[in-house]
Amino acid sequence: MVVGLEVHVHLLTKTKLFCPCSTEFGATPNANTCPVCLALPGALPVLNEAAVRLAARAAYALGCTVHEDSVFARKNYFYPDLPKGYQISQFDRPLATDGRLALEDGADEARSVRIHRVHMEEDAGKSVHDRYAGSTAIDLNRSGTPLIEIVSEPDLRSAADAGAFLRRLKQILEYTEVSDANMEEGSLRVDANISTRGPGASTLGTKTEIKNMNSFSGVERALEVEFARQCALLERGERVVQQTMLWDAGSGTVRPARSKEESHDYRYFPEPDLPPLRLTREWLASVRTDLPELPAARRQRFVESFSLPAYDADVLTATRDLADYFEAVVASGAEAKVAANWVMGEVLARLKDAGIGIRELAARPAQLGVLLAMVRDGAVSHSAAKAIFAQMAKTGEDPAVIADREGLRQVGDDSQLSAWIDGVLAAHPDEAGRFLAGEKKLQGVLVGMVMKASGGKADPKKVNQLLAGRVAT
Repeated sequence: MVVGLEVHVHLLTKTKLFCPCSTEFGATPNANTCPVCLALPGALPVLNEAAVRLAARAAYALGCTVHEDSVFARKNYFYPDLPKGYQISQFDRPLATDGRLALEDGADEARSVRIHRVHMEEDAGKSVHDRYAGSTAIDLNRSGTPLIEIVSEPDLRSAADAGAFLRRLKQILEYTEVSDANMEEGSLRVDANISTRGPGASTLGTKTEIKNMNSFSGVERALEVEFARQCALLERGERVVQQTMLWDAGSGTVRPARSKEESHDYRYFPEPDLPPLRLTREWLASVRTDLPELPAARRQRFVESFSLPAYDADVLTATRDLADYFEAVVASGAEAKVAANWVMGEVLARLKDAGIGIRELAARPAQLGVLLAMVRDGAVSHSAAKAIFAQMAKTGEDPAVIADREGLRQVGDDSQLSAWIDGVLAAHPDEAGRFLAGEKKLQGVLVGMVMKASGGKADPKKVNQLLAGRVAT
């Protein structure tokens, strides 16, 4: 299998690429339009600098060379949701070229994918086929939304690697706040070019392009199915036809859309209404300076600075917000591994159950740090701390307030602990007699009884010490 990917990414701007219309998703059809994105006569494009900055940031994050000079071009084709009859894109002089994305941290070139180019373009509108029976509706809200197209070299050799590439790319786009990369809303769309090469062959086979994939797992499944289809053709002595294939997730099949040999000649030429895009070295330097710490670097720092296992670092850096939350808990005084266990356990479980993001969690990092200090100092037990956190996550109250109100503070007073121990020994004379006679294996059983009698408030360490002292005397 030989795979190259073309990834279209909506840039996280408030307005479109060449006009001030909103890029809000889900607005009333055709509400976010103006003479520019409707292509009315005499309307002229004006470039959105914020989009250029985000495009350059993405290119630098992918290790590309961002060129001081690039050129916008007209890509000519006719389709109902393309009001101008052409799309403003970049062709022979793109914004950026020659990047690289590692599939694994610290991977050599064999486990890296070369980025051929990153170029800017505007999105087309949307054809809606299921709104009116027997008709296709056109929504031009998306028309003119700023995109970058990230084109990889054909370096991928398996469907799993294609999935790994896309997940790492999505993480970088989210870390750099270039895009929300939401495939369900069309913010990230993937086209895959796939061909089959026999053992020892040096030339690539005839490729097909797969479209209509709306999840990373869908991309992987579609590649496996198309690879099997191509192999079956070749084994029968037939040839692979260069064409566009559509993925049907419901049936798990691919079907031809149109022949590439019969596709449009796009007749690219420089966009006459836009001058060449010229970026100063100072402007480009400012974009590079503003880059945040990227996921791979952050994973490595978590391993080295916090002595965390690689697995923990990978989970904690899944999103920039989660990594920020963990670091804030540690900054509040919590031991790194303890904080990692709580964030990967209680925090992520709460987010999943509530269906919310980390920014929506009521319990702030400093509050979790205080709760972990209470556990460390013996003020509350681990089980009580979980109950306290469940309340914190909903209300945002301080852990000490919850512990006092709910009676969850751990009791360490020797006289109270001795009273609970005396009560348990009196209620279970057989076990008490055997334990006091030296049957030490019963100590754990008796500790459990004391914890139950105290409603979970007794300090188990002190209970163990006091019981052991009873035997010694």
